[in-house]
This record gives sequence, C-alpha cells and structure tokens, in this order.
Amino acid sequence: MNLVHWVLAASEVVALEPVTVTATRRESSVFETPAAVSVRTAPEAAPGLNLSEWLGGVPGLLARDRQNYAQDTQVSIRGFGTRASFGIRGLRVIIDGIPATQPDGQSQLSHANLASAERVEVLRGPFSALYGNSSGGVLQVFSGDGLAPGEARVGAAASDSGDWRVSAGLRTRWRGAGVVAGLSHLRVDGFRPHSAAERTSFNARLHWPGEGGDGAALVFNHLDAPDAQDPLGLDRAQFDADPSQTTPQAQTFNTRKSVSQSQLGGTWQRAFGAVRLQAMAYAGQRDIEQYLAIPVGVQGNPLQSGGVVDLGSGFFGGELRLDGETTLGGRALQWTAGAGWEGLAQQRRGFENFVGTQLGVRGRLRRDERNDVAAFDQFAQADWRFADDWSLLAGLRHSRVRFRSDDRYVTAGNPDDSGTVDFERYTPVMALQWRAQATLNLHASVGSGFETPTLVELAYRPDGGSGLNLDLRPARSRNLELGMKWRPRPGFSADLAVFRTATRDELVVATNAGGRASYANAARTRRQGVELEVAAPLGEAMSLQLAWTGLDATMRQDYFACAGAPCTVPTQRIARGTRLAGVPRSQGRLRWDGWRGDWRGFAEVRGVSAVTVNDAGSDRAAGYGLLDLGVTWSATPRLDAFLRLDNALDRRHAGSVITNDGNGRYFEPGAPRTLWLGLDFRAVN
Repeated sequence: MNLVHWVLAASEVVALEPVTVTATRRESSVFETPAAVSVRTAPEAAPGLNLSEWLGGVPGLLARDRQNYAQDTQVSIRGFGTRASFGIRGLRVIIDGIPATQPDGQSQLSHANLASAERVEVLRGPFSALYGNSSGGVLQVFSGDGLAPGEARVGAAASDSGDWRVSAGLRTRWRGAGVVAGLSHLRVDGFRPHSAAERTSFNARLHWPGEGGDGAALVFNHLDAPDAQDPLGLDRAQFDADPSQTTPQAQTFNTRKSVSQSQLGGTWQRAFGAVRLQAMAYAGQRDIEQYLAIPVGVQGNPLQSGGVVDLGSGFFGGELRLDGETTLGGRALQWTAGAGWEGLAQQRRGFENFVGTQLGVRGRLRRDERNDVAAFDQFAQADWRFADDWSLLAGLRHSRVRFRSDDRYVTAGNPDDSGTVDFERYTPVMALQWRAQATLNLHASVGSGFETPTLVELAYRPDGGSGLNLDLRPARSRNLELGMKWRPRPGFSADLAVFRTATRDELVVATNAGGRASYANAARTRRQGVELEVAAPLGEAMSLQLAWTGLDATMRQDYFACAGAPCTVPTQRIARGTRLAGVPRSQGRLRWDGWRGDWRGFAEVRGVSAVTVNDAGSDRAAGYGLLDLGVTWSATPRLDAFLRLDNALDRRHAGSVITNDGNGRYFEPGAPRTLWLGLDFRAVN
C-alpha cells in the first residue's frame, strides 16, 4: 500500500513526482487530487539531521530550523502554526499512518526517523479539515515497504562546526513480511554557547501484504534526547551586537530539556466484496523534563508553577473506516465513512528551579495536576465522477474534544484549579475538478475548519487568577482554494493555487510574563495568497525547480490585547490590517541540479521576507536570502560521498522568531556558513 511509482521522462535521468498519494484519505495521483499537495523524498547531499531538510521548496510551507534542539522544528503552513513557541500547533502530523498530533492539537516531529523515511506528503487548503481538529495543514511521513532484494544502508555526516550524524537503515523481506527499519544518532555542539544536544531515534515497520489489498502492519518507534541545552532567543540589542552569543539567563539557570518517547501502532485492512474495512490503533508514552529561566523572585507568587516542568503523557487512539465503490446516475462513486477516537492522559508537575542559592536544579513542588483530553470524530466523504471530465469530492466531519483538569496542588494561596470544557464542530468540505485537457486539471474547493486551544493554552488566565482559561473559544475558519495542475510533457510540472482563509476567534497571546503565557481570542483574521511550484528538465543533464509563495496574513478587525500581566481589561489596540506575527509576505526557493557521469551537483537560493515578531507589530526580523551549494560523487555503485556548503555567503539572519516572547527575546539566529561532508554505503542482498 502507498507504493511510490515513478514515471520515466524522455531522458532516463529525469524522475517525476510520485504517482500515489493519500492526501484526501483515498489513494490517487498528485495530478488527480483536487487539492494543493506536494511530495518530497530524501534530498541530495543532506546532513540528515532534521525533517526540515526534506521540506524545502514546498510552497505555502515554512520550515525553520531553530538551531535549538531543546525545542522542535518550527513549521507553519499558510500562516498556521507560527504562534508555537515550542513543538507544532495548528497542523496535523501523521507518521506511517499513526497520528503524531495529540487530541488537543499539539504535535511534534522529533521522532520522525529519517533513516527509514521514504517520502513526505504535505496537504494544504480546505481538505486538511478531513483530518480533524487543528488541521491548518497536514504533514505525513511514510517509511514505505520492505522489498526483495533487500538493501542495508549505513551513513555518516559531519560539519566543520563539530556537528555529526550516523545512521543505519534496512529495507527487506523476511518470512513473508516486509521490514523497514532505521536507527540514527546525532550530536551537535551548536554555533552558540549552551546549545549542545544529542538525539537517538529508531523506527521499524513490519507489514504483511495480502490478496486484493488486504494486509496488516506494525509500527514501533523510540526517541531519546537527554539534556538538550536551550540557548534561548536574543533580544534586539543582543542580536544586532552579536547573533552568535547566548543570553546570560540560559547559562545561569542551565536551561535544558530531556525527552523520551516510545510508541507502538498497527493498521489492518481487509476486503469484504466491494467494501474494505480498515482499522488503526496506537498507544505511546512521552516524558519531558525542562528547566526554564524563570527568575527566583518571580516564583514567589503563590500562583506561579515554578521553573522546572515535569510532564508525563500517555496517549492512545484508533480509527475504524469503511471504503467502498458504487454507482450514482450510472457514474462511478467512491465513498468512505468511519469514526476515530484519541485520548491523552497527562501528569504535569512544576518545581522551583533552585535550591537555596543553587540555580538550575529541581526544588520544591509548585504544581501537580492530572489533565485528560478525549476526542471523538465521525466522518464521511464521497468522490463522484459525474461526467467524463468532471468529478465532485465532498466530505463532512464532526469533532468533539473534551478537556478535563484535576488539580492536586491546593494550598492557602493556590486554590483548586480543576475544571472541564467541551468543544464541538461540524466541518464540511467540497471540491469540484475539471479535466480541461489530458495534461491540465483545474479545481475549486471550499470548506471550514476549527482549532481548539491546547492544554498549554488553556492553563492560565490573563487576569492572573486560578483555574483554566474557560473563556477561550476554538478558532473557526472558512477556506477557499482555486488550483491548476499542468503536465505538458514528461518531466515538466506546474502547480498553481490561489487561496483565502477567513478565521473568527483566532487564538492569540494575551499575556506572557514570568514564564506564564495566557491566550485570548482575536476577532477576525484573513490569510490569502498564491502558491506556485514548477519543475522542469533543462536538456538531458540538468533540471530546475521553483517554489514561491505570496501570503497576506492580517487582522481584519480591531481588537484589544493586554499590555502587561496580570490583565483584567485589555488596553493595547491591535489595529485592523496589522500583519500576523511570524508570517512572511513572500518566500521562495530556486534550485538547479546537474549531473554528469558519477557526479551530481546543485545550487539553491532560498529567501524569506521580513516578519513581525509580536501581535502589535512593534519590531520585526529582517528578510534574508541564502545560497546553498553541494556536490555528490558516486564512487562505486554502492558508495556515495557528498560535500555541502550551507549559507555559502555567510549571511547574518534570524533563522526563526519566538513570537510574543515575554522578555523580548524574539530572535533565534540562523547558522553561519557551514561545510558538511558525508558518506553513504549500500549493501544489496
């Protein structure tokens, strides 16, 4: 299932896009999918540290490598996800069919193992709502299948700054089962003081194919990332003076984060005549210990939860779904219906980050609570080809998410903060597609979506009082997309999408001080823009790829935000037309690839325009353009070596921003010029 098929161009050295994708929950080609969807495989001459390396050149998607392994890769799609100061919010992430997004909408990419990954699919636009809560976009990682003859692969890469990665992968068949496995370990020192980290990840997928689409699969993965140092962001003066420095608070409090996660999941499918039943179930445990730079004096507030976060999360879920085919009006109709459920049992404790005069150590207990989130969704969709050149795809999803908090730390100055809140929403979507020519598809899609607050966003109230922020409402969006997909000749593809998303009750930061961020709902926002993706061969030994996004993301109605904390009456006016923080007006990538004999080379220019760093728009990070160069040499049929130079012109830039940081430390510096050397060996059996 989900095999990658390649179409041969007139020249044998030009490979086209994978044919089969699952973006709209049914297998179809990229060309036939009435939605903006992009597919990426392992890039040439890549260090192999982060999934962001695979996501370059996806229009509408901005993946920022924060150079901070105590956090996570910062990913946004069409402006959704930029408010996340850690992890990923507002997007759905799925790895080998198993959700990596918890039912409250919080996601992470850290356990995506690149040594076993085969491809990544990115879905943008209205049909993201088919995946439920917090689906401003969908990112799926697939390991693919184990095949015969098998292949074992080992690789290593190292940089001139002392960072390195080793990995091993296996793809084979064993006793009737397909086996895909990957193990990787990385160690980075970072170009800023106090930013060292190491990470070990393992992923294995076993699958048993059957007749007529029947089959089953098991997926297991594990991540261990101990004591990743957190250099924090820099304020404006620090960034302008020396972006390679680290703020003193990071070293004073020894800010760091440890993460351990294990997850097991399985899928099963079987055909019963014209109907196919599919089932999925998973469970896992994720443990986090994080030391923050919260001043000792601030923790004197009895409502303050300390500077050490101890978080244990057990998560689980499943899905049952039926797929079938029938006819309507004498025309083929494919349908899907099912239900899914997700659960999260979270034990959160907070401790002081000092003992006496010693800082950066676990002290007294200041927070102890049990948080539970449960989500139950039902969905149905149908794909009807009602004419030779026309098709209609429509779907409806009903989602209900319940949050419950049981406060177990109750003192004279800290009352019981227990509480419960439910959110519920119907999200319809529909797309009309016209085959204008054999090589040209046009589509129009509309839909609605919603995004609940996460547990972190519900945790505190802007007025500084106790209890959950039960005044928060889910953000609701209406989405429109017009798209074109053109394949005039083998090797050439052009995709264009024009989109608009209007959102009510956008979730924004209300206050951020003393290590506590509270959230509120803004009135209305709008995201509208254009995405262009072009791939073209240049003769028989070169190719060119272009991706560009123009995005206007603004407030569409005045609202009042808090100027400080605590905040009972918001007084800071955020005017209509203010840009959404962290969202660039434009971004793009132009890449040239060439090959001759055993040599392949590339040159890539990528650019991002300026972004504001807070909702008030009082400061911004300047735009930048970077040049990356690389060359790969196939020394033998089984041994490759590569040399890569990132940021070849050594441009100073803010690689990412921490929007609305309470201390004004918005800027996370991008890496300077970095040279990478790598080797990759394959053995076939």
